[in-house]
This record gives sequence, C-alpha cells and structure tokens, in this order.
Amino acid sequence: MARPRLGIALGSGSARGWAHIGVLRALHDAGIEPDVVCGTSIGAFVGAAYASRDLDKLEAWADGLSRRDVLRFFDVSLTGGLIKGTKLLDFASTSFLNESFADLDRPFACVATDLATGREVWLREGSVANAVRASIALPGLFSPQLLDGRFLVDGGLVNPVPVSLCRALDAEVVVAVDLGMDMLTTLQRRNGKPVVANGGWRNAVGRWFGGGDDKPVRPSLADVVTNSIAIMQGRISRSRLAGEPADVLIAPRLGQLNLLDYHRAGEAIAAGRKATEHMLPLLHSLLD
Repeated sequence: MARPRLGIALGSGSARGWAHIGVLRALHDAGIEPDVVCGTSIGAFVGAAYASRDLDKLEAWADGLSRRDVLRFFDVSLTGGLIKGTKLLDFASTSFLNESFADLDRPFACVATDLATGREVWLREGSVANAVRASIALPGLFSPQLLDGRFLVDGGLVNPVPVSLCRALDAEVVVAVDLGMDMLTTLQRRNGKPVVANGGWRNAVGRWFGGGDDKPVRPSLADVVTNSIAIMQGRISRSRLAGEPADVLIAPRLGQLNLLDYHRAGEAIAAGRKATEHMLPLLHSLLD
C-alpha cells in the first residue's frame, strides 16, 4: 500500500525561516520527502528552493552570510517600505528561484495578501521569483510586489502557516512548521513584572514597557514594525491552526533570534533539525 500523500506547510518568520532548511534536512535523513510543498513568506523562499532542488545552494549561501552581507543586500526605500529588497531578491531569483511553477520538481504554492482587499492569494502559476517576492513583502519593511495588476504583500498577514493550502493540493498528511510559537511562549512573569527571555530586542521592549530595572530603551522603527507583525502573525497562526490543524506540528525554539538575524542561519538550521527529529516517531507512525 502506498503511503499517504505528504504535504509540508512552511511558515512565516523572516530570518527564523532558515530553520526550515534544518526541518527539510532532518526529514530527508529520515527517508521522508514531502510530495507537496507550501510556504508563506520566508517559508515560500525556502520551499521554492527545495522544490527546485536548490536547497544545497541556498543552505551554503545562507550559512555564509555575515551581518555586513545582510546590510549590503538591504537597499533603503522611501516608498512602500523601509527596504526595497531589490538587491536581495534579484540575487535570489537568479541563484535559486529562476524557474516557473511548471518546471519545479514537485507541486509548490505560496501565500500572499492582496493589499487592497485583504484577501488571501494563492500563487501557483508563472514566475516563482515573482510569487516569492510577493509572499515575503512584509508591510512597512519590504515594498509591495505588483503582480497581475494587484499589489501583494506578506502572506503571513492572513495565513502564516499554510496548512489549508497543502490540503487544497490533496495532501493527506500535513506537517506544519510554526516559527512563531516559541516567541509567544517564552514570555514569563517574575516578581510580578513581565520578563522576556533571551535578551536582544526582547529585553529592549521589556525595558520600554517597564519590565526591567534598567532605564527604558525605545526600540528602533524596524524593531517596532517587525516585532509587532511577528506578534500578530503568532496570534493568527494559533487561530488558523486551531481551525485547520496539521497532523504534525513542528515548532523550533527560535526565541533567541531577531527577525532580521539572517546572518545567524546556523543556529536556526540546527533548531529546525532538532525540533523535527523530536517529531519523527509521530510522523513515521502516520506514514506507515
């Protein structure tokens, strides 16, 4: 008897999305290859590279990024968002995403949001690069992508972990990778005051709201935009996953990573691999 048709839903999460590489590596090492790949935002980026058999190339590139490299790719924009993203996306589209959907190794689709109507848009045809550009256009940070007469932005606004899209592509068993769960669950209370673990922007935000003994530090505009959207997407993910549950939920522990820490791919990949290995017995039982 053939095993069930397996789909994987790769969620949004900006730089934390490098964890998807670790997830896919762990599945491959366990002899499991998804039949259907769907992604939102950074999940679309990694999913497209996987579907076009360019995951090795993407991992090598991501693992070699330095902070200076990341800053060099982020070109400042004065319209539509803080970052045009043209340099980064042009490089990616010529290196990893230079195919059409019809040429991919397996079914792939990604999610974007129509900026004018707020509707969820499923992208399954035409240029993979243009579809991914739309899916990762985080509002306020990346400029919207004009596609088929519509301005499209990050799919995480409506469907951060696209389980429903996997089901629509006839996946019988769906693995969901949620990158935001750890961010919401690491909030703790200590001595009656809100404390956020793992330092970085979290402590800055905590001090801003009076959560620490240090003088409050006001976050940067980029921090405000990315962190606010991350919190929103985390809440939306929980709601969507409650109504459209996956068969297996993988939630890497990524609370130590800022959403723009693209130069810390090694940590994210390791976290993705570890979280996946923990869920392999359940996945094997469903597929067997």
